[in-house]
Amino acid sequence: MTTPLQPPPKKNPQKRTVSPTRPPQMRSRAALGLSAAAAHGRFALQCCAECGAIQYPPRDACSTCLSIELPWTDVSPLGEILAETSVRTSTRLYFRERAPWRTGSVQLDAGPVIICHLHGDCEPRSRVKLLNRLDRSGQGVLLAVPLERTPTMEDDPQLRALTSDPKHRRILITDARNPNAPALAESLLGAGAAMVFVGESESWRPYPERAQLQNIDKVEILPMDVTDTASVQKLSAEIGGKTDILVNNARFIRPGGVLARGDTGFARDEMEVNYLGLMRLAQAFGPAMCSRVSDGINSAVAWVNILSVHALSNAPDYGCFSASNAAAHSLSQCLRAEFRTSGLRVMNVYCGPTEDDWYQPLPPPKVMPVSLSRSVVQGLQAGVEEVYCGDVAKDVAARYQQSPNILERETTQGVEGA
Repeated sequence: MTTPLQPPPKKNPQKRTVSPTRPPQMRSRAALGLSAAAAHGRFALQCCAECGAIQYPPRDACSTCLSIELPWTDVSPLGEILAETSVRTSTRLYFRERAPWRTGSVQLDAGPVIICHLHGDCEPRSRVKLLNRLDRSGQGVLLAVPLERTPTMEDDPQLRALTSDPKHRRILITDARNPNAPALAESLLGAGAAMVFVGESESWRPYPERAQLQNIDKVEILPMDVTDTASVQKLSAEIGGKTDILVNNARFIRPGGVLARGDTGFARDEMEVNYLGLMRLAQAFGPAMCSRVSDGINSAVAWVNILSVHALSNAPDYGCFSASNAAAHSLSQCLRAEFRTSGLRVMNVYCGPTEDDWYQPLPPPKVMPVSLSRSVVQGLQAGVEEVYCGDVAKDVAARYQQSPNILERETTQGVEGA
């Protein structure tokens, strides 16, 4: 049974922080499909379009009929452990620092035999379920876990290394004024977070969320305005070295496209908050978080961006807001590349219309703050990079993956006679 994870002792500032290390990251082009599936939390393997044979490890041609048509398909993750061992030393520093590391072979019900990581609660020759998760190099790896949940299962060192679980970690939420801030704080603390910091701009101006945040234990409201570089740098100097997860929920939103607006004032504000605000946060908090990715139980693990799903494909009624989110989405991909060298994970949460004043003209379904906060926590616990929150976001994402051009025409064709 997994030993329950205890809160870490207060860090000795005179001791050296462990340098970030990563597992091997080289993969063939074919194997990148496994990582792409892991980014969404899917268990997918190559399935031959000609003979139906399931392939593993990933390859360029079917091992049965030599067909090159090998689409990635969701398959059953169930199987049985055949054999196991523990790696007690390694030429790789990442595994040497974390030894012993349990591995084994699993016979999948779908056919292939897979060498994978083994959860500590897996019994020899037992039935297991395989999880496809991203490691700290950003590549997909397979971990076998028991079919039935065990006590403190999430505290297993190998599983925790593949996730961004908030348990015992300190978290910064960047915008206290966003209506979702109290729900985010409560959900993260409910998942075991040690402390939640919340950035507050223009503290002189009242807003209803402040009273809710003040009534939540282990929440500390601190001054920060993402449009002010000095403000962001000041808070980073104060708490940057102890921020383990950053949740960027700051946004500026106004309806309207290009022609509906008489000037560029609102568009400038949207870019200042939604795009440049993200850049300021990354420049201030990113280096310290990257340096602490191997820093024990409460190491830095994840950077979370809450974006509109219309960052993928523009919604003309909120066209300029969508454009600012598209810029933020592109910037998050840049951050993902820069953070990956340390192992810090970037998770994008794509959200549909939310239940607030600026989306009131739109009909249901809307995303409630509780639903958004639940999606953030579940994404962190699963260690994924892409999360879609709400029916609208899931529908837009599914159609975008099928055909971006068709989705664009569906959303921009307008109304008959207009």
